[in-house]
Formats: sequence, structure tokens, C-alpha cells
Amino acid sequence: MSPRHQPHEIVERALELSRADGCMVIAGERSTANLRWARNALTTNGVTRGRTVTVIATVDGAEGTASGVVSRSAVTAAELEPLVRAAEAAAREAGPAEDAQPLVSGVPHSPDFTAPPAETSSAVFDGFAPALGESFAGARAQGRELYGFALHEVSSYYLGTSTGLRLRHDQPTGSLELNAKSPDGTRSAWAGRATRDFTDVDPQALDAELARRLAWAERKIDLPAGRYETLLPPSAVADLLVYQMWSAAARDAAEGRTVFSKAGGGTRVGEKLSPLPLSLRSDPRAAGLECAPFVLTTASGDDASVFDNGLPLGPTDWIREGVLEHLVTTRHSAGLTDLPVTPLVDNLVLDAGGTATLDEMVAATERGLLLTCLWYIREVDPASLLLTGLTRDGVYLVENGEVVGEVNNFRFNESPVSVLSRATEAGRTEPTLPREWGDYFTRAAMPALRVPDFNMSSVSRGV
Repeated sequence: MSPRHQPHEIVERALELSRADGCMVIAGERSTANLRWARNALTTNGVTRGRTVTVIATVDGAEGTASGVVSRSAVTAAELEPLVRAAEAAAREAGPAEDAQPLVSGVPHSPDFTAPPAETSSAVFDGFAPALGESFAGARAQGRELYGFALHEVSSYYLGTSTGLRLRHDQPTGSLELNAKSPDGTRSAWAGRATRDFTDVDPQALDAELARRLAWAERKIDLPAGRYETLLPPSAVADLLVYQMWSAAARDAAEGRTVFSKAGGGTRVGEKLSPLPLSLRSDPRAAGLECAPFVLTTASGDDASVFDNGLPLGPTDWIREGVLEHLVTTRHSAGLTDLPVTPLVDNLVLDAGGTATLDEMVAATERGLLLTCLWYIREVDPASLLLTGLTRDGVYLVENGEVVGEVNNFRFNESPVSVLSRATEAGRTEPTLPREWGDYFTRAAMPALRVPDFNMSSVSRGV
């Protein structure tokens, strides 16, 4: 290997070094660029690069096949053999893997497998940064302060296996979070956007929306806890449904441990979950939300299996026209539950055919709450998927189709599944950034939802 060996060379060399019955190697190359700002001025910026190599060794035995997984960062050529040996030792020390399956084979090679990894740089902000600077000037002139950050990351993943797979995926991921505050700190508003390349992000438009929300917050209204008609914006809907997706393992449901468990045994696949024609789907080739078209995982669990690495992914309807169609399965859990093989896909789209904008939904509201986002979401009860969390950066009272002021924050107690069952309107679907889970999941498109009785369980005095 060359002194600056390429990821595909690392994969090939690790496979050559393997003495195990089976071997999978994932080399990941990542570069990031970021901007941060506070009080209408840039504070820091930078570019970073990193590499991680994961070796998954499998060892056959009389009682079954065991697996060992070892990952290390910044692996050099000299460190590669010890990494392979460590994975083999881990496999030999482990008991038979319950999820063991034959390694995936027969998938056509990625034509760019031997190409250098894709990279980002500060140039990704060439169009965005000047517009951000104009937003700073406008905010300063109008008496508000902007805080936030922009992050762009490009990861290139190379997967090679002893069964002949040679697959590669380049994943650009970008996010913008923008906060506007009044100079005295008593009013705050937030907006976020997910992007692949920052060419579709307009910070001035976001700043204008934040200015409008700060103006709404000039009037303060105290409201008690209770159930309120509530408009959940796309970001809040995404946070709820991403958590629901993470809780949709078929095996857990079949064993009676989740909200998707059927009374008396089995799963709720085939049940109607919503009176609205809601469709929740994932598709590796969804426009603007593209993600890996094959399984890429370094750990096994109820919703993933290292033995499935390289398994092709396609469009999956989780919910179709309000009916639960699929739960998350590996090849192993699909066999246990007698359900189709439907692994996780790294994007999520909810659509009900709605066309109304959030402003139009506000205009059609007699009295209710308009949220900005949710925060600090935690699970209370897996059997019902009851979640608790806080509202943040603006809860507004709507009366007769107009926002009349900002109310106090609340703690909520709700289940995403229950929310879908009670929602009475879904707006138009649009790309959005989950506020709580944006560090882990950015590829989402959601509508706003109208929920007639969202449970604001207690008042929160936090911002």
C-alpha cells in the first residue's frame, strides 16, 4: 500500500490478511466543514478529516457461527494486521451468534469502488456565507441577535467481503440551525434546515421567519397544562416519527414488548393506525434524501445484523394509507416473525397528500397552539411508546386564524402512534430537520399535523 493508502486498498489488504471463515471490512472516510456564529458575527470555522476501519470476522463452529467486530480510527498500514487479528480473536471468544446468516453475495460491484473518497471543504459555504452575512446586518439593524451553526459532512464508505462484495457509498449531510434572540434574552426563536450541499438554504428567509416569531413573542400569555388543539410543525413531527421508527423492530413486537405488539400474540402489521391516508416510507433514492442503497452496519441488534452487510435496500412502505405495512427486520428476525426482510433505511418520509402550508393551517384554526419544536424527548413506556419531552423556542396561541402571542413552554406526554391515530389534518410534505435527533438523523420530509387534543401535561418555565 502507498504511504497515503486509499480506503479501497485498506479493504483489500484486510481481506487478504484474514484467516477467519468469513470477513467483512468497512472503511469510512469522513471530512467536515463548519461555521459557527453568535451575536451576529462569525466566531469559528474549520475543516476536519478522519478515517475509521471496522473488521467483522466470522468463525464457524460445531454449534454455529460466531462474529467479532473491532473498529479503530486513523488506522495505518502497520496497524491493519493487529486490527484483523483482534476481530478474529473476538469472534473465537464469542459464542455462536443468534443472528448468523450466510454472508451476502452476488451484489454487483460499485463501479467507483477504487476511486478516492469524496470530500467537503469550506467552499461548500461559498454561496451561503455571504447571504448569512447579509442576515447578520439585517438582524443587527432591526435589534435582534443571531446564533447558530452550519455543518457539512461527506462520508465515503467502502464495504468489501470475503464473498466478493465491493460496494461504495458517498453520503453528503448538511444541517443549519439558526436561533434569533431579543437583546435582553427574553425571547427566542429557532429554525433548522437539512441540506446536501447548502445551495438550497436561504438564511435570509429563515431570519425573516424568526423575526416574525420574535414579534409574536412580544405579548406573553400564561396557559395552564391541559389538552389543546395543536399544530405540530414538520420538525416536531419528524422527531416523533424518527423515534417511532427506531422502536419498530419486528422481533420486539412479536415478543410482546412494544406498541406494535398484537394483543394475544404476533404483531399489528395489517392494522389501521390512522384515519388519515398517511403513508410513512423510506427509499434510498428519494430525491434530496438519498442514502446508502445497501445495509451498512457495524453492530448487531434486534433491528440490524452485521451478517446483512451489503444486502440491497429498496423503497419500503412502513405505513400505507394509514395501515401498518412493515416493521423493521433483519434476515434473522424476518425468519423468526414470518415477515418480509425490511431493514432500516436512513431516511423517512410522511405524506398524506395534503397541500396546506403551515400558515394556511394557522389561518384555519379557531383556537389552538402552534409549536416550534420539541426537545429532550425520552421514552416513558415502550408498551405504548409513550414519550415525554419539552417544547422549546416558541409556543404560540392562535385565535380566529391569527397568532395572538407567545405562551409558556410545556412538558408533553404523547405517543407518536397515538398522535397519528388522532390527527385530523396533515399539511404538505416538505424536507425538515428534526430538532432533537438532528445529530443522528437528518434525511426527513414531513407535513405539519393538526392534533385536536395534544397532551401538555405540565407547565415548563424553561426556554
